[in-house]
Amino acid sequence: MAESKRLFAPIPFIAQPSNKPHSKTTLNSSGFFILLPLVFKRKFLKFTYNKKEKLKSKKLIDLLFAEGKSVSAFPLRLVYIATTFEEDVVAKTGVSVSKRNFKTAVDRNRIKRLLREAYRLNKADYFNNITTQYAFMILYIGKNKPTFIQVETQMNLLFEKFLNTVS
Repeated sequence: MAESKRLFAPIPFIAQPSNKPHSKTTLNSSGFFILLPLVFKRKFLKFTYNKKEKLKSKKLIDLLFAEGKSVSAFPLRLVYIATTFEEDVVAKTGVSVSKRNFKTAVDRNRIKRLLREAYRLNKADYFNNITTQYAFMILYIGKNKPTFIQVETQMNLLFEKFLNTVS
């Protein structure tokens, strides 16, 4: 067998050890110094919506509707309250669709799936820098069946309004 050729030769990088927090140097197996980024312990939000992120507490939901504040971007309304949780989550979120506007469970469940998906995909963009924990309830208050594009654009607008209100 022919010896495989390297496309890239290792570049000797001689770095002086520094006290900069953004990088550190180490010696690789070839005897060259390489620059390694430091790993920060800050947790970034993932594109998930798991059990510990779901709003399930009856007491917290009652408190949310009794004392919470709201922001609207039709056909969505976000009711929120600052609180603390035992879990290490930024927000606990629930979704709801009115039975008055959508009689069949099939329609309500589809809209709830769309709301949860739009939240899951966009929460990392808006809530990575928030330090306070919140309880959210996202309500669909429209009367027509939405598409995912409509829900997602209004969800982005809703989150922007929320961040402007909080900060």
